[in-house]
Parts: sequence; structure tokens; C-alpha cells
Amino acid sequence: MEAPDNESFRDSIATINEDGKRAWIFPKKPSGKFYDYRKIVSYVLLAFLFAAPFIKINGNQFLLFNVLERRFNIFGFPFWPQDFHLFVISMIIGVVFITLFTVAFGRIFCGWICPQTIFLEMVFRRIEYWIDGDRGAQMKLKRSKWTPQKTRKRLLKHTIFVIISFLIANVFLAYLIGSDKLLNYVTEGPFKHLSTLFPLLIFTGLFYFVFSWFREQVCIIACPYGRLQGVLLDNKSIIVAYDHKRGEGENGRKKFRKNEDRAALGHGDCIDCMQCVNVCPTGIDIRNGTQLECVNCTACIDECDTIMDKVGLTKGLIRYASEDNIEKKEPFKLTTRLKAYIVVLVILTGVLFAMLQLRNDVEARVLRLPGQLYEHKENNIISNVFTYKLVNKTTQQIENVSFKLQDYQGTIKLVSADHSFVVPEQGLAEGTLFIELNENDLKGDKTKLTIQVYSGQKLIETTTVNFLGPRSYN
Repeated sequence: MEAPDNESFRDSIATINEDGKRAWIFPKKPSGKFYDYRKIVSYVLLAFLFAAPFIKINGNQFLLFNVLERRFNIFGFPFWPQDFHLFVISMIIGVVFITLFTVAFGRIFCGWICPQTIFLEMVFRRIEYWIDGDRGAQMKLKRSKWTPQKTRKRLLKHTIFVIISFLIANVFLAYLIGSDKLLNYVTEGPFKHLSTLFPLLIFTGLFYFVFSWFREQVCIIACPYGRLQGVLLDNKSIIVAYDHKRGEGENGRKKFRKNEDRAALGHGDCIDCMQCVNVCPTGIDIRNGTQLECVNCTACIDECDTIMDKVGLTKGLIRYASEDNIEKKEPFKLTTRLKAYIVVLVILTGVLFAMLQLRNDVEARVLRLPGQLYEHKENNIISNVFTYKLVNKTTQQIENVSFKLQDYQGTIKLVSADHSFVVPEQGLAEGTLFIELNENDLKGDKTKLTIQVYSGQKLIETTTVNFLGPRSYN
């Protein structure tokens, strides 16, 4: 069924023309109060993004997402494979927080915090404005023939784009493999680490492709968050909205004319200048209402306020507002839905903090050697063989590690010459051990034992095992 005329804009997106080919968007260079705020936020986040892999807390990288080794650091707090449940809860908390934020304030994350938007709008587009000029100059340059001037501009721009993409790829790699390892690879020379160099070049090409060509289509086509927004938003969500009641009036929009009484003619305050469309980085018309392409970047707010100032009308024709605020003048308030999200977020955060308090810096795991039962030895001794694995999650080496039994007068023998060992920093130690108990101390064919792990005289961890023995005893 064909969509009605006022909804026909939803049948296509601005980045694709009628032939199904890429339609290039030339947004006007934004300016204004919100853009200045966005620049401050963006440059702070950019500084954080580039610095985070190289900041360390207690020897731990501030942010690390080593998927291959399943090691993650969140704000300097290390998560090992054994802590995967904690990492999952942390990610769920992040999703719930973004969901809560979206329900309350729309897609503001995309316009103000998302790295894709920050790099595109505050780095690559600003370079483009510097080299190619503003919207009109860029459109003219694209239509012009290839001249030495156009060639120089294209070479300069894309060379800078490649260099920045290479830097981003290096920082991205620091998040994945660790900054220390990356710096070591750089000092030793990239050709000694070809297995890392090739992924680095691939990431460089990917970032260059995204920021030089694919651009806003990431937000429109690739990112699922825009579709999620349509499910999460309601009439009470604060979004970048056009006040259609004020803008349209009774008889719709009208071009501005001096000394004309627009109110008497029944026309709204929108003078149909199209500047809100020209400045939009995704090419939409905000006057059509909420659209999945809108990233709440506020460029249209700044541009509309500038035009309203010039023609002597009140600012705020486009502003942060909810549909209910525009239709019914209702102020923002916490709805039952928002309160429910807040309760879930508080509960999950409380659970995470409680589990973090119970988490040990050293984790011990003692398991029965597969296929082995028990062995009768002299003097009524029963022996079981186990394997052990100790994970050290700290940045300090743990020395003089030994095992002791709790509540039993048995012995633990390591299959090594020493009675103690060392667990390296952020590493593990593993081996085999024998536990020997007097048969008279056993409580059945399975006896639960508690093994204490000591570093010198300090108890650092406990774990339990099942000790096997004969079914009947004297």
C-alpha cells in the first residue's frame, strides 16, 4: 500500500537516490551554543579514548578488551575468564543504562558520546571543512572537473584521513592486545610481528572506509541502535523535536517577508528556509517528526535559533522536548517505566558490587585427575591424585605458595622437588598434587575436603575437593 503524502519521506533515506545509488550528503558547517558544548564533550572524550589504554591503575591497564585471551579491564579492574559472570553483569548494566537514557532522552548518546559520531563530525568533517570549504564549496568542488587544485585538495584530505585512520587503528589495537605489547611491537619493528601488522593495516583500511565514504550510513544502516530507539521512545521522551504547533500555525509555513503579520495571516513561525535540513549530518528534515536517522546532534537547533534571531522571532522552534510537551505542555517527569528501569539498574549495580567484594585476587581450582580413583598405601593410607591451577589476577608476583588441609591430619605432596612455588603476576601456576589421608579418618566413599592456599603464612584462597576411598571401613 502506498504511504500517504505526509509519510512518503519514510519510504527512502537521504543517503540513497532514486536509482538506489549513494547520494552524498554535504551538511553545512554547524555553529552555535550546542555545537560549542559538543566540541568540549567530544575533545574530552577523544582525549580519554586515546589515553585510556596507556593509563594504569595498580599496574592494570585502565581499559582492556583482550577477546582472544579473554582478559578484560574495566576502569582498571581486571576480569579474567573465571570472572566472566562479572563481566556479563557489567555489560548488562551498561545496556540497561543506555536503555534508561534512551527512554528518557532519546538518541542523545549517538549525537554526543558515540565514537563514530565524534570522529566523523569533530575530526574528519572539520578537516574536510578546512580543506574543501563549507557545503556550497564542497558541492561545487565535486561537480567541477579534475584540475590541479582539486587534485591537491583530494590528495591532501585523503592522506590526512589515512594517517588519522592509522592512529585510530593503533589505539584500537592497544585496547585489544594491551598498550605494553603494542609499544613493544612498535619499538622492535612492525616487520618482526607480521601477525599483528596485517590486522593493523586491515583496521586502518576499515576506519578509512567508514570515515571517508560510508560515514553517516553507519548510523542509518549498520547500527542497530537507531531501530532500537523506535521501540524505546514514547511520547514522554525528551528528543530533538520541531514544535509543529508553533511552526505550522493554522495555514502552514511561509517564507519570511518584512513587516508582514504572520499571526494575522495564520502562518506559523517556520519560514521554510531549509537550513535545518542543510545542516543535518544525516540529511533528514526534522520537521517531519521523529525519524530513525536522527542522532540528536542538535545541529538543527543551533541553526534554527540563528535564523529565528535574524528574523526577530522567538528561539526554540526546534528544541529538546517531548511530544507531550509540544502537544499538551506537559513537563518532563519520571514515568512508571523509567522508575522500573532505575530499580533494575540499582539492583544489578548492587549485585555487581557485592560480587566484586566477594571476588578474590587469587583463584584456586583443584580437580581430580581424570580416570584416577584412589590408591592404598602402607600404614592404612589412602592416596588421591589431583591437578591444581592457581590464577593470579594481581600485578604482583605471589611467592612461597603452599597447600594445607583444613580439619584433617593428612598431607599434600606436590609432584615437584619443592614444597612451595611461585605464581607469576597476572599469570597462572598449574601442576599435580597427591593428598594422603588415614583410612580411619574417611567418612564414606566420598569425603569433602577443604584445601587452604597460603602465601607464606597468609591465607589467600580456599577451595574444596571430593576425596575418594573404599566403601567400607574397619
